[in-house]
Amino acid sequence: MSLLEPTNLLLLACALIYGLIGEPVDGAILLVFVVAIVLLDAVQQRRSSRALAELARLSAPLAHVRRAGQDLELPAGQLRVGDLLRLEEGDRVAADAAIREAVGLWLDESLLTGESLPVARTQPGERILAGSLVASGRGWAEVVAVAEATELGQLGRSLTAVQPPPTRLQRQARRLTGRLTLLALGLCAALALVQGALSGDWPQALLAALALALAVLPNEIPVVLALFLALGALRLARIGVLARWPAAVESLGSATVLAVDKTGTLTENRMAVQQLLTWPERQRWQAGSPLEEPWHRLLELAVLASRGDPVDAMELAIQRLATAQLGGSEHLHPDWPLERDYPLQSDLLVFSQLWRDGVGAWQLAAKGAPEAIADLCHLEPGPAAELLAAADGLARQGLRVLAVACGLEGAPLHPELHPQRATGTAGQPPEQVHDFLFEPLGFIALADPLRPDVPAAIATAQAAGVRVVMITGDGPATARAIADQAGLPAGAVLSGADLASLAPGRLAAAAATAPVFARVMPQQKLQLVRALQAAGEVVAMTGDGVNDAPALKAADIGVAMGQRGTAVARESADLVLLHDTFSDLVRALALGRRVEANLHRALAYTLAVHLPIAVLGLVPLLLPGQPLILLPVHIALLHLVIDPACTVVFEALPGAAGLLRQPPRRPDAPLFGPATWHRALIQGALVTLAALALLAWPAATGLAGGLPGGAEAVAVQRSLVFALLLVAGGGLVWLNGDPRSPITALGAGLGLGLWLLLLALPGLQRLLSLAPLAGPQILAVLLSAALALLLAGEIQRRLRPGAAASSA
Repeated sequence: MSLLEPTNLLLLACALIYGLIGEPVDGAILLVFVVAIVLLDAVQQRRSSRALAELARLSAPLAHVRRAGQDLELPAGQLRVGDLLRLEEGDRVAADAAIREAVGLWLDESLLTGESLPVARTQPGERILAGSLVASGRGWAEVVAVAEATELGQLGRSLTAVQPPPTRLQRQARRLTGRLTLLALGLCAALALVQGALSGDWPQALLAALALALAVLPNEIPVVLALFLALGALRLARIGVLARWPAAVESLGSATVLAVDKTGTLTENRMAVQQLLTWPERQRWQAGSPLEEPWHRLLELAVLASRGDPVDAMELAIQRLATAQLGGSEHLHPDWPLERDYPLQSDLLVFSQLWRDGVGAWQLAAKGAPEAIADLCHLEPGPAAELLAAADGLARQGLRVLAVACGLEGAPLHPELHPQRATGTAGQPPEQVHDFLFEPLGFIALADPLRPDVPAAIATAQAAGVRVVMITGDGPATARAIADQAGLPAGAVLSGADLASLAPGRLAAAAATAPVFARVMPQQKLQLVRALQAAGEVVAMTGDGVNDAPALKAADIGVAMGQRGTAVARESADLVLLHDTFSDLVRALALGRRVEANLHRALAYTLAVHLPIAVLGLVPLLLPGQPLILLPVHIALLHLVIDPACTVVFEALPGAAGLLRQPPRRPDAPLFGPATWHRALIQGALVTLAALALLAWPAATGLAGGLPGGAEAVAVQRSLVFALLLVAGGGLVWLNGDPRSPITALGAGLGLGLWLLLLALPGLQRLLSLAPLAGPQILAVLLSAALALLLAGEIQRRLRPGAAASSA
């Protein structure tokens, strides 16, 4: 497709005109340059395609498979017919399969059927389709079709084939390129009419007009943008952050708030029980001590209030302690059948389970937030305050506190709610856990160590002008203690109840300053995102569960966990943290800013180097009768220098030292901000003045015997100007790049090396319609380029913010 780019079409038109006017050599040279530019574009597109292909490979969801008795995690493309596919809530089904066993399995098949409601799939042998989402439940299914053989494959649809829309910068670049194309065509027509009317040589006039269009049209801008975003996404993947769309790379530089989960992101997600505290006896057990009889009942009920196959880190920690301390005793009951569970509710943060013991009686256990357990047990204000004070004392140590309660003997029902039933063993279990009578047993306090790199990463983000807020399901005291360890600033702790009760305006004002959000339910994250955005923040939000998907979609930058995150969370996000670590997100922020800074360097260079080319192309229009200085062949050759300098050199530059001490970029910032325009115009204007000075300076074109006339003088002028553009173009790479980087030196040497090659090969000069230069003329080129670049560098230094203060 690059052959159809405007620059290449203009060069082909020039080659055709050269052929028509009897100059086949010039036409052939242009064709060679077209081939070179097309090949260069192909190489760049290949780099971009390889980067995107690598990202697609990394982003392919992993399926949990049992094959030949081994449990594996494999990409969907490596599944085989006969594999057993494990299905968990939030997973995307990776292949067509037949149900082997299922517990409460409901699938969202809207991707294939358009049906918005989940459907139950629990019968053995029942077929499920690739692309379905596990809405709830779990199970195992045998793979019966993979890849192209699945119904999704036959329909030619795949989640990985979804193409994102153009990013904001890409839309701005296309708009700018379109306007410049219209300007180039207008100037082209005007020059053709003026030159043709004055000279009567219409082919030459058309050639001059096409050369002007080539000079005005900065065809590199879309190429630069596409390649920077693709390679930036690949660089993110190499540090453990997967950018699912190029827009994520672009958005990173604008983030003002990083809203992150505590568990697993700021902490190691390595929960361990640290203390047990019985109630009301207040007997305390510390990790490392023998677990004596006073704490057996508390731990037994905590196990009964946990799932049998837990995935939650706290329940796993409770199970590990119980297995180690109570294994083989009468306090563990693997043979008790489960009658009913009562899940967490937004207004009651308690998980309860009802069991049938060995003699047929009901046994009821509950664990959850201390204030919720106090409510569940219907404690009077005095005892409730004592219970919460004890929990608060544990929380202030940075421990996550769960209160444990048990149903009274025989699981009696609340007499006011069920006056006809004294006990709960008769009939069906009630719908509400509040219908039972409970008593508190004590507390389980768990510790999840803070990741060692978190305080430094938070300090880095804050120095970059990015506010970090912590979101957790912990109580306020625990959350504040962890926040202090992590280095978050002091401030009010907003709770999930605050999110639910505050009006939108007041919530936005509170969210603008609060560093910690505690007791937040997953579904409240969407409300939190909107509150932060209403406060004027650009929000990067982390999440890992099915319920987090709306918040990840709504956030300016959705960030999913790669290891513990569900498939639906990863599909809803813009970024995926492959290692679930906060420091990787901060590194991504730094890399995003580096990509943005280097992009603006490349754009400034592109504008600066095009300005003198465009002005020289306008000279025949402004001064009728003035011969064309730069021919299409020279502009094509300059394009061969500009493209590599923009894409290879600037993209590879390291980030500046102070990049993370600058405020975030405004999300509505234009493609070319004032700083980019100023830098480009200053540099381009000075190089233009140097080129015009060489054209107007008679001594520069003097040969050894006097001034030449006619075509020879034009050839000398062309040689001087072309040499200046090559040398100064390399200097502009130096000015816009990092002078300390060897990559910058390589880019700066491109133009100089090409000029030296021209000086050494007189035959090449004749092919390009250039004249040999004498010593004084070479010196004039070098002095003009050096003066223009030194002046540009000095003006930039003086205009740079803080320069006056530093020089005072």
